[in-house]
Amino acid sequence: MVESNTAATQFERLFSPLQVGPMTVPNRICETTNTIGAAQMPGFIDDPFIAHHLAKAKGGTGWIGSETFLLNSPLPNEAADEFFPGTGAVRMPLYKLPGFVENLAKFHQAVRETGAVVVCQLTQLNFTLAASSEPIVEAYDWIPHQLDDGEIAFLIGTYADAAEEFMKAGVDGIEIHCAHETLPQTFLSPAMNKRSDAWGGSTRARTKFLREVLTAVKERVGDSLAIGIRVNGQETREGGYTLLELREMMQCIAETGTLDFVNVDVGHSWGGPSYVQPSYYDHAVYREAGKALKVDLENIPVLFSGRVNDPGIAEQLLKEGCCDLVGMTRAGIADPEFGNKAREGRLGEIRRCIGCNRCIGNSIQSDTPTLFKKPVCSVNPEVGNELFFASTCKPAQQRRRFVVAGGGAAGCEAARVAAKRGHEVILVERGPKLGGQLNLAAAAPGRDAYDDFVIFQENQLALYDVDVRLETELDADELLALAPDAIACATGSVPRRPETPGIDGPHVVQGWDVLAGSADFGERVAVVSQEDAFETPNVADYLAERGCRVEIFHKWMSIGAQIDRYSVGPVMSRLVDNDVRIHPGLRLAAVAGGALDFISAFGGRKQRFEGFDTVVLVYGSVPDTGLYNTLKSRNSTSRLFLVGSAWVPRPLAEATQHGARVGMEI
Repeated sequence: MVESNTAATQFERLFSPLQVGPMTVPNRICETTNTIGAAQMPGFIDDPFIAHHLAKAKGGTGWIGSETFLLNSPLPNEAADEFFPGTGAVRMPLYKLPGFVENLAKFHQAVRETGAVVVCQLTQLNFTLAASSEPIVEAYDWIPHQLDDGEIAFLIGTYADAAEEFMKAGVDGIEIHCAHETLPQTFLSPAMNKRSDAWGGSTRARTKFLREVLTAVKERVGDSLAIGIRVNGQETREGGYTLLELREMMQCIAETGTLDFVNVDVGHSWGGPSYVQPSYYDHAVYREAGKALKVDLENIPVLFSGRVNDPGIAEQLLKEGCCDLVGMTRAGIADPEFGNKAREGRLGEIRRCIGCNRCIGNSIQSDTPTLFKKPVCSVNPEVGNELFFASTCKPAQQRRRFVVAGGGAAGCEAARVAAKRGHEVILVERGPKLGGQLNLAAAAPGRDAYDDFVIFQENQLALYDVDVRLETELDADELLALAPDAIACATGSVPRRPETPGIDGPHVVQGWDVLAGSADFGERVAVVSQEDAFETPNVADYLAERGCRVEIFHKWMSIGAQIDRYSVGPVMSRLVDNDVRIHPGLRLAAVAGGALDFISAFGGRKQRFEGFDTVVLVYGSVPDTGLYNTLKSRNSTSRLFLVGSAWVPRPLAEATQHGARVGMEI
């Protein structure tokens, strides 16, 4: 599509090239390095890895950071390699795997053919070795080994050795990771660096390790690569450095004359604020960190990252002088083509990131075994399945009539994909709006970004001429009367209601009804939870924001066990700020008026709590399969599919993927 004059004017900075050291970046959109785990095996650069990151380059992202590459550590004789969530101390660096340099060169060549550049991040990230024997992560009690001079020299050499190999592969730039509890940050941080020798103490001394690393890398690669660092704009922990202190350290680091760029974000990996800011944060909330460094480092380009999912916001950051380049990693996961769509004036077609953090959370702390783990996105079913979609999602050989019952995430995605392939699609939804449970999620404080996915589906269904019939509920006979070749039952799920004495009382309501605005509730509210994700804290937050005194009674150790580490901080801080009390390890036994009887999950002790005006149940949901069962019994010639939560209630990503696969089956 030809670029529109309006889009060219609207995004004149975003789509202008920039010289960064020896490389020319074609535009200002950056995929900052992220650990999504696109390869079939961790550490490899294979076809799935290339397909995932190349899609963004083809889609208009000018800077491809791909995934971080872990370097080797000086471990003592006979000590085992150490592994932690998302990191490790290992003897064998990833770049020394057989065929790595050749595959990296293949990846770089594929990206360069699109006009984009490849910048690879080198990382020493583990909780075994550090500047001092101080906790690196406040959420855990891991205490590292304090490095001696010989070990420090070894580690400095690992960066230079790796940079030389990456140079041989032809990459355009190297980024030294100095944020997110990496080894260099343990030297920069006054909270983690308690040394009194040349490597610690004063502000300047704490930069010595990084200055030595940059100097060693520069001596090894010269001017053949752009060299930069990724830093945390401020430490949000007791005794950590402030933005002002970072600016002082950056002046010392810049004196080395080695820096071609600085990548800055704010936050950490364990709590709040997270550097991968979820929807609870304003867009580009920490932009002042980028602006400060851009003022200080006048001739060094600054890349700012921090919840930027919209090209309009990115253009604003550039216009306001907050940065020279904009990290839009999750935006490119949700829609690898968003750059091209923005440049061509197709803003209504962009599938925006909703800030749920499923992508990064899944890659770091998922329970899925490594061999079966793939990248995932709640709103983009192609993520982690790029090669499958490329080979399977083809135009239909024969146009068929496809009827979808239910307009939630799974139903909409099934309809969208089928219509995109050329089928005639009718979607019936009993409610006044598409979205299903997405609308409940969007009603919770800080979660309105879920509306963006609903808007995307509305726009897509209109674009592909889907016959959407709202406030329409058809029974089996009425659906079959439409003469469909295939039917998808995407009827979702309904709240689970336990068989507990007193549960049918008028003051007992469901959490879904609270978020839907259809439940009455009093001043003092008990939220009884048998759910481990966002629903429990979202319902409690919703009630507390409306002035209720809220207490949560949870079945097990703590609420939110399934919430990723990048999102749990803002979720829990909102409950703390609203004085929500949490009682763990209690299971509801009976409701007697305003009194609630519980049994301890640990030993069976009975407890009673009194004085509640309303009891809110958050017990998860069960599939709504009534329509499907009826259709199945008719032995119709129509193909029949059971989709999304009507099959099994699971997170949004699984519903979206299921719907898309059904849409490819027609």
